[in-house]
Amino acid sequence: MSETFKPSMLSSTPAAVTVAGIAIIATRCLSVLMLANELGYDEIANFVHRSAQAWDSTLIFIASQLIFLFELRCAFTLMRGNNRGRWGYVVTQVIVLAYMLMASVGWIYPEIFSIPGETNAEIIHHTLLQKVPDVLVLLLLFVPASSRAFFRAR
Repeated sequence: MSETFKPSMLSSTPAAVTVAGIAIIATRCLSVLMLANELGYDEIANFVHRSAQAWDSTLIFIASQLIFLFELRCAFTLMRGNNRGRWGYVVTQVIVLAYMLMASVGWIYPEIFSIPGETNAEIIHHTLLQKVPDVLVLLLLFVPASSRAFFRAR
C-alpha cells in the first residue's frame, strides 16, 4: 500500500492537512474531467492542435501540464509531512495567478489560459474568484496551529 495512505500515517496527520491534500487532488482531477466533458473529444483535439501551432503556445501548454502534475505531487508530499510540498504548492499558485492575470489583461501572448472580460477590474475580479478554493487550501495548510506544528516537527 502507498506510504501516503497507510493508517498509521493518516492518523498522525492533522485533519486540516489531510483535507487540504485531498482537496488539491480532487479539485485538479475533477476540473480536468469536467473540462473534458464540456469540450468533448473534437474540441480537446482542436485545442491541442491550436496549442501546437507555435512554440510559445506549445511551451505554455506543456508548462500547464507540468504544473498540474507538480501540484498533484505536492499534495501527496504534504500529506506525508514534507514542508517542501506545502511551499511547492504556494509557488505553483503564485505562478498560475501571475500568468492568468498577465495573459487576461493582455500583457503576455499567447493568451491560452486567459479570462475574458470587458475591463481590467472585471478580469482581475473573475480571476481572483477562480482562485478562492486554492486560497482556502492554503489557509488550511498555514493557519491552523496543528498544521504549522505538523510541518515544523518533520
